[in-house]
Amino acid sequence: MAPNETVLDVRWRGDLAFEASNARGGRILMGQVGDEAGLGAMETLLASVAGCSGYDVVFILRKKRKPVTDVRIQIRGQRRNQHPKVYERVHIVYHVYGDRLTPKDVEQAIRLSLDKYCSASATLAAWARITFEYHLHPAAEAPADAPGRASSAA
Repeated sequence: MAPNETVLDVRWRGDLAFEASNARGGRILMGQVGDEAGLGAMETLLASVAGCSGYDVVFILRKKRKPVTDVRIQIRGQRRNQHPKVYERVHIVYHVYGDRLTPKDVEQAIRLSLDKYCSASATLAAWARITFEYHLHPAAEAPADAPGRASSAA
C-alpha cells in the first residue's frame, strides 16, 4: 500500500446492502439485510464528518488540558434534488460536556477541526456549505454512558 493510501474491502451482503471493512477489523454496514439495519451510503458520509470532527475536538481540548466528559454530535444534511444528489448544506450541532470548558476553547477546537484538520469535512466542503453550533454542558449533566464519567467502581 502506498503512503497516504486507504484501502477498504466492500462486499455485497444481499438485498441492497454492502459491508465495508478494513485490515484492522473495523466494519460498517450500508443498507439493510433482513433485520440487520445499517446506515445509507450518504448517511455514512455524514457520520464520517461527525466522527472525524468529534475526534479532533476531543483531541484539541485534551491538548489544552481541558477535561472533556462527553461529546454528542447531531449532523443534518440537505441534498440537492438532481443527480448526483450531493449535500448542499450540512449543519452540525455539538453538545460538549465538561467542567472548566469555555465557549472560546470549544469554538476554537471546532473551527480548527472543520477548517484545518478534519479531512472528511474538507472533502464534503467542496460541495456543501457547512455550519455549526455548540452547546456547553456541565460534566454532571453528561449521560450515564459518557466515556469521561468517573467510574464508581473501586
